[in-house]
Amino acid sequence: MSDNPFGGMFGDIFSMLGQQGPDAWYTTASQLALNIARGTDDDPNPLPIERQRLEELAPLVARHVDSLLGVARGADVVAVNRSALTLAALEQWRPLMEPMVASTTTIGDGLDLGDNAMMAQMAATLGPLFAGFQMGSVAGHFSERAWSLAALPLPRLDARRLLVVNNLASFAEAWSLERDEVYVFALAQEFLASLVLTQPGTGDALRALLIDSVRESTKAQGDLLTKLQSMINPDDIAGIMENPESLLDGIEMPDETDATRAINAAASVLLAFFEAAAHAITEAILGPRPILVEAYARHRRSDARGEDAAAALFGISTQGEHHEQAAAFVSAIKNGHTLGAFDALLRVDGLPSADELLNPDAWIERVTNSPLA
Repeated sequence: MSDNPFGGMFGDIFSMLGQQGPDAWYTTASQLALNIARGTDDDPNPLPIERQRLEELAPLVARHVDSLLGVARGADVVAVNRSALTLAALEQWRPLMEPMVASTTTIGDGLDLGDNAMMAQMAATLGPLFAGFQMGSVAGHFSERAWSLAALPLPRLDARRLLVVNNLASFAEAWSLERDEVYVFALAQEFLASLVLTQPGTGDALRALLIDSVRESTKAQGDLLTKLQSMINPDDIAGIMENPESLLDGIEMPDETDATRAINAAASVLLAFFEAAAHAITEAILGPRPILVEAYARHRRSDARGEDAAAALFGISTQGEHHEQAAAFVSAIKNGHTLGAFDALLRVDGLPSADELLNPDAWIERVTNSPLA
């Protein structure tokens, strides 16, 4: 029996890690993420008829989004499988993940390995390897049920709109909903998210908040050196690799700080706005859809382990009281000023602060009187 705990796909990944330099963690993450995303059904492509229907509905939804926020972005959308969303997520998140990976580059310095050459090699690469596996596990599980990148409000590098049609179909079937209402809602949500999260000012504002929240998240993951020392036993490493989902268990939410309160206020309002506006657009096109409203609310709150873990990497909590506060914030603005007031989210000064989350009037006064308005 081989003494090498890295077998099969993971053996290939470990070999590549020693050859590819500082970006090897990203290759590691991508390989594992794709393996998870393929799942037990081998991740089939969407059926042509489903892709065609999505593309037929897209121009109608796009016109409503353009009208709401006053910015025309077209109706391009791509129906994808889980693997494609996984790779897109890693690509979009990569600039935000790199500081986390950088914090693992000196892990081997603290290990007493004696003359064990294999352990010395492992220590030199174990930090980035572990980071790559953790991030790959997160991205792979994120796509298991996420409809699009709109599930996590992070700044985007480009305006591509991708929808996992098979996940939408599964949601519609589980709740006995019409495919069209689910497609319209998902299209509206993704079109809105793509528009807002690709704005230079909004992206810069989010990145500024994420600098501190990612730092807090990295601290919350605990003493990585201690974790890695416990993994020096090859049996422990093999067990983790055979069950990559266990890596999600090691992701901790940071304690509440000014940084996490700030990012959670901004993220929760973005998500609440995308949801409220998508429901409004769906109702404008198809009429009231109360069952869809309830189904999506339950969907967001339950069985969202992949999305929750992805958000936690960036210091964001997708559950908790701030989401109820954000829903109330959006409702108050909608009732007092219409959803069109959220065109302020397209500006660098549009994101609400933690204090404004509890005081919608203060936010509307600030963004209305802003020199950028």
